[in-house]
Amino acid sequence: MTRASRSWIRPAVLALVVVGVAVLGWQILRPHGLPAGFASGNGRVEGTDIDIATKIAGRIKDILVNEGDFVTAGEVVARMDTLVLEAERREAEAQLKRAGIEVDAANSLITQREAEKAANQAIVAQREAQLDLARQNLVRSEDLVPRGAAPVQRLDDDRASFQGARAALGTAMAQVAASDAALASAKSGVISAQAAVEAAKATIERIQADIDDSQLRAPRDGRIQYRIAQIGEVLGAGGRVLNMVDLSDVYMTFFLPTEAAGRVAMGTEVRIVLDAVPQYVIPAEVSLVSDVAQFTPKTVETQEERLKLMFRVKARISPDLLRKYITQVKTGLPGMAYVRLDPRVEWPANLQVRLPPV
Repeated sequence: MTRASRSWIRPAVLALVVVGVAVLGWQILRPHGLPAGFASGNGRVEGTDIDIATKIAGRIKDILVNEGDFVTAGEVVARMDTLVLEAERREAEAQLKRAGIEVDAANSLITQREAEKAANQAIVAQREAQLDLARQNLVRSEDLVPRGAAPVQRLDDDRASFQGARAALGTAMAQVAASDAALASAKSGVISAQAAVEAAKATIERIQADIDDSQLRAPRDGRIQYRIAQIGEVLGAGGRVLNMVDLSDVYMTFFLPTEAAGRVAMGTEVRIVLDAVPQYVIPAEVSLVSDVAQFTPKTVETQEERLKLMFRVKARISPDLLRKYITQVKTGLPGMAYVRLDPRVEWPANLQVRLPPV
């Protein structure tokens, strides 16, 4: 054997030894059959996908995160162009100022109309006094003229004065009524101007809300999975910009046959072993047992066929545990889920909880 041929044999042997050790370790760590009171199913770690989308149509100004980045709830992850919204806000602010001026003008008009009403009421009082005097003169003349103590002309003059005073009083009272109508109109003008002020304020608040919503924020803690759109793209209302996975809601979905699923209760303890890291055992709890079989034979007339039904089970990992290992959480990994059907049975040694160092 030549020296060249011996040079590759040693690395090959070393590689075989490493593979053998790894396989031996997996054989030792993996569960070899389950004792009574346990059931298992294979599944995949999943998380809640969330689309971060626009509220209103617009152009993407900036995207602040990349795929794989961790984000926290409330963190700004993208910005939309707000030039048009800011112009609309300035327009609404100008309308608010104009409406405020109209309120002041309407209040001044009320003051003027109240003064006019007071003046007309004073005229009414004056006309009432004149009418009272004319009435007294007429009564006196009607008593004196028949006795010859006063000329007939005086009676005629007093009657004319009385009629004129009564007409003047009617005119003054009509002017008071007109003042009331003008005052009511001025007050309605104030209400209208104040309504315009409130409308302008509401418009500013709406536009400001749209500007605030143009700062796209992460709704929860998690990891960015995809950039769906790019900077400069114009999106419609509800257009998706980013997709993230909520790392506070991670679970494994697996399936159990009828006999096992019927014994699983909400909150039942579960142990998850991932194919990628079989040396770790992750605790979880059952959060869902489907009430409808997922795999159903064509007929379920016999007991044997009913036992073939498979029910979907969801095992949820504790949010506190997820937060502790937030940087190590990955979705999509396949593995096995082991369910303890009988709470009186102890977990076997190879399914005791083993977690990676923080």
